[in-house]
Amino acid sequence: MKSANANRSLDPRAADNPQPFAAMRAGLVRGRRHTLANGFSVPPANLPVLFAFLLAALLTLVPRASADAGVVLNESLDTSVARITGSGHSAVYLSRVCPDNSPVKMRLCRPGEQGSVLSNYTRLGEDSPYEWNIVPLSIYLYGVENPADRPLMSSKEIKSALEERYRQKYLTGLCDTKKCLTSNSAEWREMVGATLERSLYMFVVKTSVEQDEALIAAYNARPNVNHFHGATNNCADFTRRVMDFYFPHAVHRDALNDFFMTSPKAAAHSLTSFADANPELELRVVHFTQIPGTIKRSSECRSGTEEIYHSKKFLAPLAVFAWEAIPAVTASYMLTGRFNPEHQYEARASAGLASPYGDASTTAALPEGETVSVRELAAEEADRRDAVIGTKDVWKQNEEAFAATVNQAVSDEIIPDRAYLKHVFTTLNRGAKISADSNGALWLDLTAITKDSRGEQLRLGISASNLYAPGSDAQFAYQLMLARIDRELAAPKHSRENLLEYRTDAALLSSANAPALAQKSSPAPAPRRRTHATISAKPGTAPAKSVAATQISFISQQ
Repeated sequence: MKSANANRSLDPRAADNPQPFAAMRAGLVRGRRHTLANGFSVPPANLPVLFAFLLAALLTLVPRASADAGVVLNESLDTSVARITGSGHSAVYLSRVCPDNSPVKMRLCRPGEQGSVLSNYTRLGEDSPYEWNIVPLSIYLYGVENPADRPLMSSKEIKSALEERYRQKYLTGLCDTKKCLTSNSAEWREMVGATLERSLYMFVVKTSVEQDEALIAAYNARPNVNHFHGATNNCADFTRRVMDFYFPHAVHRDALNDFFMTSPKAAAHSLTSFADANPELELRVVHFTQIPGTIKRSSECRSGTEEIYHSKKFLAPLAVFAWEAIPAVTASYMLTGRFNPEHQYEARASAGLASPYGDASTTAALPEGETVSVRELAAEEADRRDAVIGTKDVWKQNEEAFAATVNQAVSDEIIPDRAYLKHVFTTLNRGAKISADSNGALWLDLTAITKDSRGEQLRLGISASNLYAPGSDAQFAYQLMLARIDRELAAPKHSRENLLEYRTDAALLSSANAPALAQKSSPAPAPRRRTHATISAKPGTAPAKSVAATQISFISQQ
């Protein structure tokens, strides 16, 4: 039992401030320093660095006495067979196991390393038919080694740039053939920047170093050769074998609801049930949401009967040709197949992959003679969850505060109206040249149309670490953060970031306000940009439509 006051990783009182935008914006415009709760003050220029550091800390810096392993439940993409099944993808998170200078060998992680994700696919597409690859955690999530360099927007072009960087850096000798180099169907690409194209959940339990060492020895010794089969040896079967290596029979198929196959959702469901029966494993759930951008939003994973129950494309044929099966499918799903990852996350929410729980027992942490009631523990747990996820009232306040910020941006002529935010990602991505620095932080090279119809070359940092770097256009940076938060607030719960991540974005937005206003109002030697959003088109195409007049940056298609 844990103390109600020991090792509190989050302060629920932080959720009481409904207007982070207004307060931070006022302080930034006046150039004041921000003071944190413990009295530590931060100049506005250092805010992006601070919040990038805090995000990285969620993944790497909080010490933990034990390591973890868990089922990664990736949401479904609208591609290939997933368009029919809605099953998603399954992988394994390992906090103390890392690649050994190759994605096909593993070792214990060294101090400061984040852990990794181990996964199997239909065809990894490398020069040899490997069964599995293992990649660093941040590479899997964001496509870069450091979460501080994570991209703030997504597109197929951005993901391709991160994939190529990964290939050059990590796949030398494994991916040298033309097919591996050029094929978009090579599934090693799925292990780079997964959150650019889908949301995912991690169902994480505690492990020991002896278990990790045994796994490493076994998987390094056995042949790494793929024998993928969709019905009997798929990605969820691979996850089952790895997790059962740690905890026998912890993960298993749901034969009734998945028609004797193993699905990604069944892997997560069965591990959750196993952890409920073994509370010493301290199950927690971490949610990583899809990065806003131009890639279609992923959809929730479904089991076999669940897909039939919710999908007309299956129900209609059944009703015509096998109507007798409909009651059986419905009963199976309603009675045994219901499992909602979002509800599990809300019940067991963790701010990051570092354990939110300490090792001190209640009797060791409390003064002699004092006890903690079950009611107090339940109240603390509810407060902790609310601080991570946010209550309905807090999110409503966030929406109201953001609406006020958007109205101010319109008044300041930074954007024409809120509807414009829906087109920012498409506009930024159109014709832009993407490049990455040595750390993987991304840049867009853009062409803005000036008032005399001449093109002006601009750059925009689109990673958390370079959004405000020298040379990054301040007005575009502000538009990007406005569009990002607008998209997050409109997202369904399974695609919405948690409250802590949202406040990180709110701080980045506030940091961008003052530079954007300063750039807009300062005289520039270059010709002034157009006061309306006329976009140049490729030869032979119709010009893009204009929107309301405003003095902001707009981009041409090259």
